[in-house]
Amino acid sequence: MRMLVVDDEIVSRKKMMRIINEFGVCEGVESGRTALDMVKTALAEWKLYDLITLDVSMPDISGIEVLTTIREMEKGRGMDKEEQAKILMVTAHSDMETVKACAGKCDGYVIKPFNKKGMVDKFKQLGFLR
Repeated sequence: MRMLVVDDEIVSRKKMMRIINEFGVCEGVESGRTALDMVKTALAEWKLYDLITLDVSMPDISGIEVLTTIREMEKGRGMDKEEQAKILMVTAHSDMETVKACAGKCDGYVIKPFNKKGMVDKFKQLGFLR
């Protein structure tokens, strides 16, 4: 499994990478722009990410904007829902506005602070684990 962790906070990014690294190859980046560049390259080379964890609040581009752009890029490649990356939004905000903004585009949410058990549960919900 190929995974990308996008979070501007180094502690959160490293923690997420440490937790999910046992499930496959995991890369981490600190900005939305870098994430979009990596996804664009992955799509061009057809070396797709299976999972992307995406922080909602980042200084350069919001996670919601990154999510929307990734889905547009996937659609532009003619990918159906099964081929698209599973995207988990990671947030310290559990407000309804954030949830509504991501509805229908992401595959789930992770509320900070997160832990291994919670991530294993998310992997099961997404069908990566039994």
